[in-house]
Amino acid sequence: MERLFTPIRIGNMDLPQRFVMAPLTRNRTGVGMAPTPLNAEYYAQRAGAGLIVSEGTQPSAVGQGYLNTPGIHTPEQIAGWRLVADRVHENGGHIFVQLMHAGRIAHPDNKQGLESIAPSAIPAPGEVVTAKGSLPMTVPRALEADEIPGVVADYVHAARCAVEAGLDGVEIHAANGYLLHQFLAPSSNQRDDGYGGSPANRARLTIETVKAVAEAIGAERVGVRISPAHNIQGVLEKDPADTRETYEALLDGIAGLSLAYLSILADPAAELTTDLRSRFDGPVMTNSGFGTVTTRESAAAIIDNGQGELVAVGRPFLANPDLAERWRTDASLNTPDQTTFYGGGAEGYTDYASLDAA
Repeated sequence: MERLFTPIRIGNMDLPQRFVMAPLTRNRTGVGMAPTPLNAEYYAQRAGAGLIVSEGTQPSAVGQGYLNTPGIHTPEQIAGWRLVADRVHENGGHIFVQLMHAGRIAHPDNKQGLESIAPSAIPAPGEVVTAKGSLPMTVPRALEADEIPGVVADYVHAARCAVEAGLDGVEIHAANGYLLHQFLAPSSNQRDDGYGGSPANRARLTIETVKAVAEAIGAERVGVRISPAHNIQGVLEKDPADTRETYEALLDGIAGLSLAYLSILADPAAELTTDLRSRFDGPVMTNSGFGTVTTRESAAAIIDNGQGELVAVGRPFLANPDLAERWRTDASLNTPDQTTFYGGGAEGYTDYASLDAA
């Protein structure tokens, strides 16, 4: 376990260990999709992670996908995130906000009637939870080419809002079937202009977004998350050669920026993950793969096997705000209550016992 607890410098941050808190949607924001004191308490409790990557946060009103998820584009939201940043910093931690434009993974009822946008007018499969219950996701409107710079500008504005709120940086979410991933994949991107039709063109929007945000707030404040061949939410990347070419084009397009990190949500031992990791010129964050709970032992193995400089840990942080100390001392863990994962109040959110309380 020794290497797992070795300090590391990421961007302009010195972290006490090699594992960080992964983004975890909790659906508990307040009026105007702004964080509340309860949200600030939740994140402050977990400041021992060293670095927290926040729940997916929409960079614009149209980018919202789910009920009660936070934004980072209005004055009220900036004020809410300032509460979060201040509490996390008071407890010795750092926090990046994950910028997540949901694209077609949405319903107008969750965003005051706004239509969903996507690379192509292809609906996502399945349903999304709304205040009226689960409803099928609607057909999105395909973005016009002249609208795409406005999407990039939304990310830049959100990143600047994050800095104004006192957050340490942003993670650009280009994974898990959301807007940037929708542009990356041939199943959801059937454009025939400069943003589709080839791996390089499909990677273009993500490259432009990362470059613009890095220029606006400093590359040391910017991380990127990808999930190649995740095949989720109708965003399918089933041709290995095409997938490799797409993500190689993406990494080549952001090479030399000196970003804070690249987060790869995939099997850390997979050949593609290994190749992409070696192609990136900075720290790489991995974990045990989507749908697999990363344990103390598996996190240590990732570091010991050279499969990443950092490990993103999700579910164990839900029920164990002091996870770093529990793992350091090999203490027992609280069991997360799955019935309280999404929505609600303090129960299952800020009321898990710490080691001291136990």
